[in-house]
Amino acid sequence: MTETREPLLNVPPVVATLIGLFVAVHAVTTYGLSFVQYDLFLKMFAFVPARYDQNLILAAWPGGVAADLWTFVSYAFIHADWIHLTVNSVWLLAFGTPLERRFGGIRFAGFFVVTAVAGALAHLVTHPGEMVPMVGASASISGAMAGAIRFAFQRGGPIFVRDEDPQRYRVPALSLAAALREPRVLVFLAVWFGINLVFGLGSSQMLGVEGSIAWQAHVGGFLAGLLFFGWFDPVRRDAASSAWTGT
Repeated sequence: MTETREPLLNVPPVVATLIGLFVAVHAVTTYGLSFVQYDLFLKMFAFVPARYDQNLILAAWPGGVAADLWTFVSYAFIHADWIHLTVNSVWLLAFGTPLERRFGGIRFAGFFVVTAVAGALAHLVTHPGEMVPMVGASASISGAMAGAIRFAFQRGGPIFVRDEDPQRYRVPALSLAAALREPRVLVFLAVWFGINLVFGLGSSQMLGVEGSIAWQAHVGGFLAGLLFFGWFDPVRRDAASSAWTGT
């Protein structure tokens, strides 16, 4: 019997495509646009809460009604600088990879969109009328983190067994209520929310990213990933309660 080995870096297609798009968008906007053009680009594709405030009338928001919709997602493909892009790409590799291996490409892409929208909504609610554009994929990456913890802590899952068996990513997930009683999940939640609170209220210069950190968008994406995981999960959950053995 011949043993096959996977490449050391085997990035799922949609994760690789997303990172490629991040890099392409940032390269074009950084090296191919003037200051005026970049300002117009942000108004058209970044998420700007003021766009949705009827009390703040701008002569003409570029993109019109269509941009009112697409900016709930398009902002996730724009990054403030190369450090911001690199940090997000690393985290997407870490948490998007197991999630795409479980969901498949189409479901993972839908999950990315839903969590991006949730992050934008959370930012809109907490920053009404703000003119500062929000950019970055952190809300969707936070959603991927939340989705991953719904199954990654299972015994036999990808955290506990280091091999390339695809079944490691398809262990049954517990219901949300049961997952929230699992100590390892609770520890992860406490650490995640604590870190976001510290970085959100502290200086964003710790990450080398100009401007403030939209931590509320992170929370919105994370909660969406936690709550809506079941919408996208193709693995049957009827055996999940008996499959959880823990360690």
